[in-house]
Amino acid sequence: MIRFTDVSKTFRRNRVLDGVTLDLSKGDRIALVGSNGAGKTTLIRCLLGEYIHDGAIAVEGLSPREHRGQVLRRVGFVPQIPPPLEMPVGELVSFAANVCGSRPERMADVMAELGLDFSRIRRLPFIKLSGGMKQKALIGIALGRDSDILILDEPAANLDPDARHIFFHLLAERKGSGVMLITSHRLDEVAALVNRVIEMDMGRVVLDDRVADDADMTSRVACLVRLVRTDPAFARAAAEWCFHPDENGLVWSGRVNGPDRLRFMCMLSRYTGLIANLSMTAAEEDIPCASQGS
Repeated sequence: MIRFTDVSKTFRRNRVLDGVTLDLSKGDRIALVGSNGAGKTTLIRCLLGEYIHDGAIAVEGLSPREHRGQVLRRVGFVPQIPPPLEMPVGELVSFAANVCGSRPERMADVMAELGLDFSRIRRLPFIKLSGGMKQKALIGIALGRDSDILILDEPAANLDPDARHIFFHLLAERKGSGVMLITSHRLDEVAALVNRVIEMDMGRVVLDDRVADDADMTSRVACLVRLVRTDPAFARAAAEWCFHPDENGLVWSGRVNGPDRLRFMCMLSRYTGLIANLSMTAAEEDIPCASQGS
């Protein structure tokens, strides 16, 4: 459905994407993780046709740069940073609905579910809304349209706890159709929604792990984490998962219960700059493993 082929992007001699190759298929619900500066947002912007880049991106054969209108009609997008739009919220909703052939009422209904009264803000300039109100409005626009590609860049960053709970419920209702691409620093918050985890670091894909929808509660994964240098904070976190280092403190090994591997990778995402290599393989031996992480 979506194919990235050797995609690279450089800003002022800084290589932000470095040869990314990925295939995203219908039914993929992807958690795109990585530290700030890993390349997640740039990859999304290239998919939306906003940046010129090396390599190729195709959405069912269409280039997002050359056929941007056709591609964007299929996309629901919630950006990490709301755009500084001066237009009233009502005009923004009407414009978005016209572009994708949806109804403004559907978008307003989603906003209402999130606790945002569209009738009270429709005449207000979008830029004058609070951070949380902007986020709810953008989520309403994205989820209130017919789209088979849903892109959410740190979508819950400005949501209050109640709205965040409702938001993830709305995502769960859509998880069976199209492609869902979610970036988040809180992998545990979206773990139940995804069936694939892609981790980026320094513009490269360093992990692409498919997660079974019917997780085997008895499965175990043998993990080997190689560091570029020792680090006391990583050592404490790894010890909590019952991992053990080699004599130099650079290679850590252990086992993780299958259902816990997303939580484990969420812990590792705090140390992506330290990790030189990560391997995860099915463990056949029936020995104790790290099951709680605490």
